Amino acid sequence: MLRTIVLEPGKHLAESDLTRSGGVDAEVLGVAARIVDEVRARGDEALREYTERFDRASIDEFAVTEAEIDDAVASVGTEFLDAIAHAAGAIADYHVRQVPQSWFTTQEGGIFLGQKVTPIARAGIYVPGGRACYPSSVLMTAIPARVAGVDEVAMVVPPVADGTVNPYTLAAAAEAGVDEIYKVGGAQAIAALAYGTESVPRVDKVVGPGNAYVTAAKKLVMGDVGIDMLAGPSEVCVLADDTALPAFVAIDLMAQAEHDPRAATYVVTTDPELPGKVEEALAVLLTEAPRREVIERSLRDNGLVVVCPDIVAALDAVDLIAPEHLEIQMADAFDILGSIRNAGAIFLGHFTPESVGDYVAGPNHVLPTGGTARFSSPLSVDDFVKKSSVLSYSFEALELDGPTAALIANAEGLDAHARAVTLRLEAMTELDGEE
Repeated sequence: MLRTIVLEPGKHLAESDLTRSGGVDAEVLGVAARIVDEVRARGDEALREYTERFDRASIDEFAVTEAEIDDAVASVGTEFLDAIAHAAGAIADYHVRQVPQSWFTTQEGGIFLGQKVTPIARAGIYVPGGRACYPSSVLMTAIPARVAGVDEVAMVVPPVADGTVNPYTLAAAAEAGVDEIYKVGGAQAIAALAYGTESVPRVDKVVGPGNAYVTAAKKLVMGDVGIDMLAGPSEVCVLADDTALPAFVAIDLMAQAEHDPRAATYVVTTDPELPGKVEEALAVLLTEAPRREVIERSLRDNGLVVVCPDIVAALDAVDLIAPEHLEIQMADAFDILGSIRNAGAIFLGHFTPESVGDYVAGPNHVLPTGGTARFSSPLSVDDFVKKSSVLSYSFEALELDGPTAALIANAEGLDAHARAVTLRLEAMTELDGEE
């Protein structure tokens, strides 16, 4: 089922060996562009049309009421509420450690410098919905915003056909302290958050995972509003040696593959015996998998095993893949950690499945995909703050640094820049002379 590449000594995995495609599909981008333009031009009218077309739901009022939220919380049961509260606490504890601080310093001669950290005013979080529900995504997007100090958090989520929102999603929103919830999804929801409509006030930044049309819409509105990342299909890479248990490797591949037929699964191993054992474990575990058809298609189309001659080649392969999730199922997992350059989230040891990261451990599960872990980071508190440089010069400090600034400005041909310095120096010199 899984495609296998055996690397000879001295050979390396190549980008062409991977099945993933980069960027946003042009056809999808074109459809999303039409939707974004319509919502920008016609507001709520366009939202209603697209919600009826794509979600088969007729919506009069987009805003979810307090009564709807209260009913949802009452319906999900205390066991779920306790679970979601536990997860929320862990997520908050983790993200509190990320909060950046403003800082200021003084230098000799009267120079004051620093950096002012300010939360954004309004954040919009996109939560996938419709046929499925993702209360964990509510927590992962709303809680970092709250920890950062964002004033208002607005959530958009696709409704089901009867015009309601999944109660588990609403209960999670209540736990996370979401201020506003709107029954709208897809590219049209991103456009509403970016530009505002009669019912949905615009936000400063849009975050959260979604389908290809949501990603395309985020790409289109980027610049008019902030976005977190352009997320693609989910992916996992298991780095394993001969201590890895084949059943653990197999079930973790399945856990990622059940998301989507386009989900990518990788095994990078130094054990030539492991691929066969994993295939055997998959054959057993798939017989009891409710989402077997999706999993098998994902593994067949986007699954890859790379057998490496040594750990150096294995680490090189992992860095090329730059996976969203990296599980290190090896005897010396902690020793390997320092050698990993590219990965969204790193799971160390045989008893750390990606599932705990999705739900209860605390680190964010909104992660860079498609190899973008080469230059991107998980969603964090940093996504909900902005940083302003702060500086102040005394006249004495300007006397010291000003001539250098003027010299560089003149070299660039920017006379007014230079004069902005020299004019001040001349004016103060004249005042001193008058005294």
